[in-house]
Amino acid sequence: MAAGKEQERAQLIDVHHHIIPPFYLAENRDRIAGSRGGQITPAWLEWTPEAALAAMDEHGVATAVLSLSSPGVWFGDVQTARSSARRSNEYAAALARKHPGRFGLFAALPLPDAEGSLREIEYALEVLKADGIGLLTSYADKWLGDPAYQPVFEELDRRKVVIFVHPTTPTCCQTLMPGVATVVAEVPHDTTRTIISLLYSGALARFRNMRFIFSHAGGTLPVVAGRIINYAPPQLAKNAPHGVEHELKRFYYDLAISGNRPAFAALASLVPMSQILFGSDHPYRPLVESAQGMANFGLSSADLRAIGRDNALALLPRLGGSAGR
Repeated sequence: MAAGKEQERAQLIDVHHHIIPPFYLAENRDRIAGSRGGQITPAWLEWTPEAALAAMDEHGVATAVLSLSSPGVWFGDVQTARSSARRSNEYAAALARKHPGRFGLFAALPLPDAEGSLREIEYALEVLKADGIGLLTSYADKWLGDPAYQPVFEELDRRKVVIFVHPTTPTCCQTLMPGVATVVAEVPHDTTRTIISLLYSGALARFRNMRFIFSHAGGTLPVVAGRIINYAPPQLAKNAPHGVEHELKRFYYDLAISGNRPAFAALASLVPMSQILFGSDHPYRPLVESAQGMANFGLSSADLRAIGRDNALALLPRLGGSAGR
């Protein structure tokens, strides 16, 4: 590979990169298995920071922003959730200090516990210097536009936080299709559910300073966007005065598990190239899958660089001090 191409390839910023702290796996193994049809994939068992860095080096990722994946830290007990969020965030922050320039952090919150989440926002952003906050699409069958989350969103909006939203399987839908893994349909559609919740509830109208990243090319959103508009409740005109498409174009979307032409074409027809980010979903999907998948889109070098690096730096400029070194 030519030197210029190799240098460009070595500067990817991965905004969708997961950690599996050893204590988190040990304490929640049965819950993790339960959320995945009773099985734990090898990725959960084999992850290490060293393996993550090796994959990043092999596939040209300069910096990865770390986050917890589903099922997160909430399992019904407030104190356990608070402790798990704090320990997970400190674990990720320690990795960032140990490997300068290689890792950022989207910090976990113990939602739906609002009080604990407000405490963790302050600690994560002011002490750990997290790059943003990581949320799941739903908690206990309540999506992100639910009024119960308003105090948390008020604080996130005040701080102008970047929010990385990762899908999960809501309790209501874990057994709808026996024998079919929820990652096939329920997980991507929960991204769409939470975007609908944010739109229809008026949360996006009230909180204009937050910037959202949604996973997996928006899940099913690109093909459902027309229905969101055509079957909207009357209050949508007030909650989205500039129109639904205007709101959807404000969001950012990563390309994890979306390295195919139909998924990308649907997203690119909905939002400008400036809103699309590189993401891998490592270790649950091989990093090579996303790194090589962008070559399927027939994009120019400028667009590939924008998606692979520049758009992330525009959103998270602090990463620019070290990404690509």
